[in-house]
Amino acid sequence: TCLRGLERRAKLRVFSAGIAICLSNMLRVRAWRSLVPRSAARTRVMSSESDSLTKHETWRDENDQDNLPKVRKRDGTLAELDRLRGFVDYNRIPDAYRDPLSRVQDWAEINSAGHDPVERKVQAARCMDCGTPFCQTHTGCPINNLIPEWNELVFKDQWREAYDRLAKTNNFPEFTGRVCPAPCEGACVAGLVDKPVTIKNIEYAIIDRAFEEGWVVPRIPKTRSGMSVAVIGSGPAGLAAADNLNQMGHKVTVFEREDRVGGLLMYGIPNMKLDKSKVQRRQELLEAEGIEFVCNADVGGVDGVDIHTIRSNFDAMILAVGATKPRDIPIPGREGPGIHYAMEFLTANQKRLLMTHEGNLENAWDGSFVSAEGRDVIVIGGGDTGTDCIGTSMRHRCKSVVNFELMPRPPDSRAPGNEWPQWPKVFGVDYGHAEVASVFGRDPREYAVMTKEFLRDEEGNLKGLLTQDVQVKDGKIEAVPDSEREWRADLVLLAMGFVSPEQYIVEQLKLNTDARSNIAATYGEFSSSLEGVFAAGDCRRGQSLVVWAINEGRGAADKCDQYLRAVADRERDSAGGFAEMSGYNSPRDF
Repeated sequence: TCLRGLERRAKLRVFSAGIAICLSNMLRVRAWRSLVPRSAARTRVMSSESDSLTKHETWRDENDQDNLPKVRKRDGTLAELDRLRGFVDYNRIPDAYRDPLSRVQDWAEINSAGHDPVERKVQAARCMDCGTPFCQTHTGCPINNLIPEWNELVFKDQWREAYDRLAKTNNFPEFTGRVCPAPCEGACVAGLVDKPVTIKNIEYAIIDRAFEEGWVVPRIPKTRSGMSVAVIGSGPAGLAAADNLNQMGHKVTVFEREDRVGGLLMYGIPNMKLDKSKVQRRQELLEAEGIEFVCNADVGGVDGVDIHTIRSNFDAMILAVGATKPRDIPIPGREGPGIHYAMEFLTANQKRLLMTHEGNLENAWDGSFVSAEGRDVIVIGGGDTGTDCIGTSMRHRCKSVVNFELMPRPPDSRAPGNEWPQWPKVFGVDYGHAEVASVFGRDPREYAVMTKEFLRDEEGNLKGLLTQDVQVKDGKIEAVPDSEREWRADLVLLAMGFVSPEQYIVEQLKLNTDARSNIAATYGEFSSSLEGVFAAGDCRRGQSLVVWAINEGRGAADKCDQYLRAVADRERDSAGGFAEMSGYNSPRDF
């Protein structure tokens, strides 16, 4: 009876604390709502293209004893930087992109040098330090980054500690800080009535500072387990799994079918979004820590490495092969020149860039490169991949570019049913759209358009498209009568997403699949229908974000580690208690 009473009182205290946290957040937001202009609360700017402010105005006293900068607040007053009311006093000012007319002339990253130290602290001061930080829960960051903690540490100029907190949850912040769409910002409590904290920019500033200061160094495992793992695929899921398993003491070998490590980080994301030197830098770190990479190894492919040989030579296997089977559009005129999948276009372009960077002459390039120079380009499909096709076409000096999207134009603010903290499905201007608008004077996107036919001339060359407008009615897409239009095009790029992983590994291992032909493996367990074989990333969950791939790679590594422990225990028992995992007897050893 006494224990039950204590348990009830403990539960009551936890419940009361939860209510207090919720009330605290509500009171903060209500107080803020009375101070923030309603126009600011209604508008969400998701792109660095649209913010007119570049930094807060600062002022320093000439008195040597009062040299701390004073910052202009929203109400117009100048005062020393204060974090207590930062979410009320200061505006969101994200790191700006380089000028569109300048950056479209090269393949360098679109990001600018970033904020100065004072402005970075101002942006960190906007973090509310919420009692319930939705930014790092399942509604925000999939890898549960400790966002309020490192925001506070940046504000206090404790950058080394901020990096330590960031590295606890994120294997590759230099990747997510550049290419992640930042669901954490969509779930930021500040976004309820104003604009969210610049979490993504602060994350990248931390890892950039860490590399500059030399804090990111190889972490050599102190002990080895004597167990080996093969990771098939070197995208973000495969790299995250390999990194964690290596730190647990296992011998990890990563097999990649392309000529370079990185998967979509290397060839699926253009250089202007993620410079490939950053991928190479991380690969070198992982190699220094003991991970072995084998490139040009198409595991299970016709002329590749036999999958059964790999399985028989390793204690466990993680499949992180991605979802690389593109969605097609089977309509009249589809067969013939002038139509390419987005990944085919982007991969060939990146390979040519890397060859040029390494000094290879043009006559060394093969015929896989697809140029948009001087051509009328139509990109079918939106999203990040569609935008990357637009940006790449602009750097090729295309004649024109149009982007078809099947769905209607998103609203300017959250629609009913898309409430916070869900990801905001709102209209935004990404880097490729801004570049087209700057050069050609208009946004390239055409909404609610369905392609009916590819038009060809007598010689079979692509000359245009026939489309029909559509509308959403009762949740279904319907064609609008008498709305057919013809569009001029001699290059079409299909960026409609991916349907599943390629099936040759699945078929050879006879793995179970789900209704979408993804490898069947329960989230949180990651084990396939074959013992010792795990699946992570897009090949298991379907096309998703880099940060979700990291989440799954880390999770699969944990389950693979548990499996290897169980194998070691069975071997020890069968050997009469003398066999054990060398230096790896306790779950706490690593």
